Amino acid sequence: MKNKLPLLIGAIVVIAGLVFFMGGGDKTAKKSGDSSAPIVIPTHNWSSQIVMAYVIGGIFESMGNNVSYVNADSQAVYESIRIGDVTISHEVWESAFGKSFTTALDKGGLLDWGDHEARTLEDMGYPNWVADKGLCPGLPDWTALKNPDCAKNFVTPDSGGKGRMLEGPQTWHGDLIPQRVDALGLGDLWMVKFAGSADALWAELAAAEKEGRGTIIFNWTPNFTDGAGFTFIDFPPYTAGCRPEDGGDGKCGSPDGYLKKAVHEDFPKTHPGAAAAFKKMSFTTSHIGAMAALVDIDKMTHEDAAKKWLADNESVWKPFTK
Repeated sequence: MKNKLPLLIGAIVVIAGLVFFMGGGDKTAKKSGDSSAPIVIPTHNWSSQIVMAYVIGGIFESMGNNVSYVNADSQAVYESIRIGDVTISHEVWESAFGKSFTTALDKGGLLDWGDHEARTLEDMGYPNWVADKGLCPGLPDWTALKNPDCAKNFVTPDSGGKGRMLEGPQTWHGDLIPQRVDALGLGDLWMVKFAGSADALWAELAAAEKEGRGTIIFNWTPNFTDGAGFTFIDFPPYTAGCRPEDGGDGKCGSPDGYLKKAVHEDFPKTHPGAAAAFKKMSFTTSHIGAMAALVDIDKMTHEDAAKKWLADNESVWKPFTK
């Protein structure tokens, strides 16, 4: 036994060291007091939002947090956050989702967690080559759309002889754009079709350019198209209450809007470190456009795009965690 004692003591020291190391590692990961329960991040149906979900999830994981992702309706997600089924929202677009966000905010349980540096615009527009080809002289002034010679350059086989505007999925804005077209007296020359997805919008851009025909699609900024060359149509200015849902006549374009973040009210209590980092997070137009471009131009998966963006932009995101 005497000869085995040093070995036993040595083993105890090694085990104690391992326990201390593991405990210390856990304390480093959880030094913020964050819960081990997963932070639930929603994904929607456009590239920048999905890539940013994985970017933010990667940042949270680098801080020692657990993360899970759930596909969620982009309008209903604020109610899901309010009742605690989802933890955060990282892309609250004012024009598309401001009303749903405000409704949930007013009920309680949802917190406004500040804005990104990027401002947003969501509206109908065209790739710059449409103007270069002279397909609708007078654009981006919306009154150019009143010219029949313009509309005929945007006719497609499914448009019934009218110029076609391709809106995003109807779940995004309801009948906002068709109502605007009618309110501005454009219904005799133009019709609105809804795309099934964001990818369908980009497929239309590519097809129209290949076929040499005009195209007007719904788009937004920040997006990968910022670098490719895209112009939004100048509709009459947006004013509070101008939309039909707010009692207006619908003769207005979209607002220059916020890009907000939102969290469930318990997030700062359950995950104080992650909540503090999320509050600091502020991405620019170029950051968000680059995230989308990795998928929509470089054809990476959303997960791989997030990993690459994180690896290439440590100087941007690491200060959020301090």
